[in-house]
Amino acid sequence: MDYALSPKVAQKIFEGEGGCYYSWSSSLYPILQEAKISGGKLVLKPLGLALPHNSDSSKAGYVIQGSGRVGMVLSKSSDEKVLKLKKGDVIPVPLGAVSWWFNDGESELVVVFLGETSKAYHSGEFTYFLLAGANGIFKGFSMEFIRRALGLNEKEANELVNSQNGVLIVKLKEGKRMPEPCMASTKEMIFNTDAATPDVDIFKGGRAVVVTVEKLPLLQQVGLSSTYIKLDSNALHSPGYSSDSAFEVIYIVKGGGHVQIVGINGQCVLDTHVSTGQLFVVPKFFAVSKIAGSEGMEWFSMITTTRPSFSYLTGERSVWKALSAEVKQASLNVSPEIEKVITSNMSKIAVFVPPPN
Repeated sequence: MDYALSPKVAQKIFEGEGGCYYSWSSSLYPILQEAKISGGKLVLKPLGLALPHNSDSSKAGYVIQGSGRVGMVLSKSSDEKVLKLKKGDVIPVPLGAVSWWFNDGESELVVVFLGETSKAYHSGEFTYFLLAGANGIFKGFSMEFIRRALGLNEKEANELVNSQNGVLIVKLKEGKRMPEPCMASTKEMIFNTDAATPDVDIFKGGRAVVVTVEKLPLLQQVGLSSTYIKLDSNALHSPGYSSDSAFEVIYIVKGGGHVQIVGINGQCVLDTHVSTGQLFVVPKFFAVSKIAGSEGMEWFSMITTTRPSFSYLTGERSVWKALSAEVKQASLNVSPEIEKVITSNMSKIAVFVPPPN
């Protein structure tokens, strides 16, 4: 495996009047292809509409800023669910689901998508299939097929196929009506991390919200889980690793800090600073630790399992705390006195460690 894990920013692949779409390319970041994961970022301007489409990959979206609506028709369903979006929302997008995204607010709507590509045409890349627009599915069929399939005359078929010249993202005219969101469906299919009670909350350390199938059942259809973590100024996120062979892909939402990743044979494979807008991957079983900068650091991550299992190397619930005193003394070749100090200190350490006084 190529351990080129340096954080990357997304590349702009489309820009139109209604907004932009960015993607992390596996050709520039080979670990995405090897891990069969990918990422993208949708930026919609007010009245921007991402045309209906489906994809060859399952993913989870996270709303970084703004508000809007998303319409979704799940595979094997004939019902459209229209959902309300706001900052902090996590929304699963299952493989094959048709969706459209609309900015009904007054500022930009920004959504980051992280997902797995095990069934994708190109490992490490999301491929989209548009239902409308200049690159839409209907464009590929002859007028005879369109007329007969939909029972249209030639004029009607031509209007259907050629009226929308936009590609991927368009801007609607002021006053154009879109379906109203259903709040019951929104509560069922979306989980908001900003409003959730943290699973871990350490004073001057940090807060973590872990989103699994228990909190958001739709994640079962995408086979993923996610976390949102806010690390306070100069605090440390204790070294830990995924103990169930899952990859983790991390997007820095705000702030920045220092990240180290240690892999096979104790080799440090990443030792760098990360900042807002960057994405990086933690390979399975590799240990990662982070120290926030003075402004703190926030990130959204996707884990390639529905029920993530993390083991930590320090703290009350760490692997080292669980091992017997004799094993620690023998394996570390330390005196009983040093072992007692280490064990005692671990009892005082949490997942998030506040900065030294």
